[in-house]
Amino acid sequence: MKFLVITDLHQNTDMIDRFNGIIREKGAEFVLFLGDVTDFGTGEQAADIISKIESKVYVIPGNCDPLDLPEKIRDVAVDMHGNAADIGGYRLVGLGGSNITIFHTAFELEEDALYDGLKRNACEGMILMTHAPSVGILDEIPSGANVGSPAIKRIVDEYHPILALSGHIHEAIGCKVIDGTTFVNPGPAREGYCAVVDITDGKVDVELIGPASQ
Repeated sequence: MKFLVITDLHQNTDMIDRFNGIIREKGAEFVLFLGDVTDFGTGEQAADIISKIESKVYVIPGNCDPLDLPEKIRDVAVDMHGNAADIGGYRLVGLGGSNITIFHTAFELEEDALYDGLKRNACEGMILMTHAPSVGILDEIPSGANVGSPAIKRIVDEYHPILALSGHIHEAIGCKVIDGTTFVNPGPAREGYCAVVDITDGKVDVELIGPASQ
């Protein structure tokens, strides 16, 4: 199965046509949207943005999204916040929001809430979609500090997902394979970044696609 991964659009709807073109070009079967659909916008705005994506979309909120995003987007997308779904023979497990930041943004969760929210749906070899990254993995900010979530890393260590997707840290774009888990931060969609993931016979292949100017 092949799918598009985007995150951190921050309400830059000018990029939607770009992503629709990539969906068509790459033959993506669906989209996983890892949050920050809006830039402190409304749930209604989030639903309107997502409705313009020409594919089935699975969505979690980011820390800059409103608390009502999960309920507001259910008519146009699959709400994955605290939920699970079966895709291509894999269990997809999602939880949005971020761990606590210094910025006091709209959708932040304590570590216990992140852990409990994921654990109730987690299983061995799942596909994990979170807004915040695991601590120490694709979570470094320009100062050099690691600001990811210990709770998400604990879930990864306990359940060994085949794929762990995150955003939130705009500068930490990349793909790493650690202990059998492929970690991906596709980069901020507001600048045109995204990733196309293909999982075939248990093998994960990731294509990171650069900004629209490239």
